[in-house]
Amino acid sequence: QVQLVETGGGLVQAGGSLRLSCAASGRTVSMGWFRQAPGKEREFVAAISWSGGSTYYADSVKGRFAISRDNTKNTMYLQLNSLKPEDTAVYYCAARRGVELILTTRESEYDYWGQGTQVTVSS
Repeated sequence: QVQLVETGGGLVQAGGSLRLSCAASGRTVSMGWFRQAPGKEREFVAAISWSGGSTYYADSVKGRFAISRDNTKNTMYLQLNSLKPEDTAVYYCAARRGVELILTTRESEYDYWGQGTQVTVSS
């Protein structure tokens, strides 16, 4: 069982930046970020392959957020730039095990989940 721990959330003004980290206790293959805003369903944000060579973003964050990972530290990152109030949500990291497959936006295809970290963007 791999445990995931997110850090880096906080309160920031619109237009500001944050960097989220997700530390894994063991090896994973592709990983991703999801978020859940108050009163809304959890949604996909970004995903990255094990090598970091492939990434995929939701249209709503493309060009503003950047996903990366450092496998020597078993850690994934999400750089959030040009933040908007609508980015306010709890951000979750997720990871898949087993054989590397194509990147996916589907929650059901991720095996491990973190507890989440709150990001609040004020206007």
